[in-house]
Amino acid sequence: MEWLKEYGWIIVILLLVGILMNVYKDLKRIDHKKYLDNKPKLPPHRDCNDKWDDDDDWPQKK
Repeated sequence: MEWLKEYGWIIVILLLVGILMNVYKDLKRIDHKKYLDNKPKLPPHRDCNDKWDDDDDWPQKK
């Protein structure tokens, strides 16, 4: 178990390399041109900030 204390960082580096390789393979599999051709339309933007203006938390001056 002494070797695990000394060389544990190598295991971490190997795990990170494996994770990065899988991410790279998955990203290469994505076809961005096909997605852009079939991209769904976005709904119009609704601004909900006008509702916040109706709430008045300040005390009323008399």
